[in-house]
Amino acid sequence: MTRRLRPVGLGFAEDAPTRLVFNARASAAPDAVYRALAEEVTGWPSWFRAVTLARPTRGGGGREVRLMGGVRFQETVMAADPGLRYAYRVDETNVPGVRALLEEWLLTPADHSPGTAPGTTTTTGTPAAPGTATTTGTPAAPGAAGTPGTLVRWTFAADGPPAFRLALTAARPGLGHSFRTAVRTLDARLAARTRG
Repeated sequence: MTRRLRPVGLGFAEDAPTRLVFNARASAAPDAVYRALAEEVTGWPSWFRAVTLARPTRGGGGREVRLMGGVRFQETVMAADPGLRYAYRVDETNVPGVRALLEEWLLTPADHSPGTAPGTTTTTGTPAAPGTATTTGTPAAPGAAGTPGTLVRWTFAADGPPAFRLALTAARPGLGHSFRTAVRTLDARLAARTRG
């Protein structure tokens, strides 16, 4: 059954009762990563494994997203700042328990650290505040050491009853793995596009 969620603003990314924050590096420039996120919405299933369908709605002001397992979202795009930020709020979903949900992707230019072995990832979980977890994944990108790239920060901000918040916090490792894998896959696709 589809339910309507509480509408929230961009500030919810910072003050939601449960915030899961993940970081990963891509060798692609912020503009290329942004295009894949915000302008090539239908391409999400090709690099984000959990996504089975993504399409823009309302002339690009919204999105319809379906995930593995039958999860469905109707969303409103809250921020589309080229090369910097892409954020969307879930308006309707069939996920039980959730009251509000907002996701924000922040893109920051980054240099890849020389000496990081290809394919390595460093992960640390450091709760910054109650209900908040930050996971930093810094995979070496396929580009040459020292080439500019993008630090991708994904914030998953949600509210729901205590059982929902507990379940979401328990899902943090899986969400982090899914996110890091998605960024690596996207980065490889963008690199292949550049070479081709």
